[in-house]
Amino acid sequence: MLDDQKSMERVMADEDTKITAKGVDVFYGDTHAIKSVDVNIQNRAVTAFIGPSGCGKSTFLRCINRMNDTIDICRVTGDIHLDGQDIYARDVDPVQLRARVGMVFQKPNPFPKSIYDNVSYGPKIHGLAKNKAELDEIVEKSLRRAAIWDEVKDRLDAPGTGLSGGQQQRLCIGRAIATAPEVLLMDEPCSALDPIATAQVEELIDELRQDFTVVIVTHSMQQAARVSQKTAFFHLGNLVEYGETDKIFTNPEDPRTESYITGRIG
Repeated sequence: MLDDQKSMERVMADEDTKITAKGVDVFYGDTHAIKSVDVNIQNRAVTAFIGPSGCGKSTFLRCINRMNDTIDICRVTGDIHLDGQDIYARDVDPVQLRARVGMVFQKPNPFPKSIYDNVSYGPKIHGLAKNKAELDEIVEKSLRRAAIWDEVKDRLDAPGTGLSGGQQQRLCIGRAIATAPEVLLMDEPCSALDPIATAQVEELIDELRQDFTVVIVTHSMQQAARVSQKTAFFHLGNLVEYGETDKIFTNPEDPRTESYITGRIG
């Protein structure tokens, strides 16, 4: 077992890999939703998960921060390592893991609190600030990184729910990065947004990869092509093909990938 761990760590060091998944299966009761997925997710890059609705891409994304733990009938088997550490090991606290692996959901979901409290909530519960001045600094830095500071700096006490949809989603991104995560998961973060807000979030995703490993589920192939460096194509619970985004879209190896990209399936 120790040799396997060392081997996993060597692979990660060689390939600048942040997340390694091996033989991952997910079951919802008797339904086999994810089938033996193997993938290495690159550090400080954007990886897009694409595929038809119901193909398993969001299910697999939720394995990376153990969000599937909250579903009673869900069972996950196989190995997922973050920096060589087994995230499903018994001594791993899912709450602490989710501070390292932030998540942004499909529909903007700010807390029914002020803009300031939305962003300060995570750092407070994880003890990341010693005093109010440090908390203020974290809030400002997070909102700046989420490209929304200039729009909200004069109304931090206003409710987050009063912002526009695009602003709410950027606030949620600011909230997710306030705990200084290493990985940011995004589950169709633009599907509820208009084209202008979508463009703003896409631009932000490109900036965030300088500091974070970003994994995005998207139903838009154009979006995957615009924002990602690596793309994984899922179909019927299988990871069919994974590689450089340009190659996946211009010269896929698997005929199923080509059929999806050209619109014949999906």
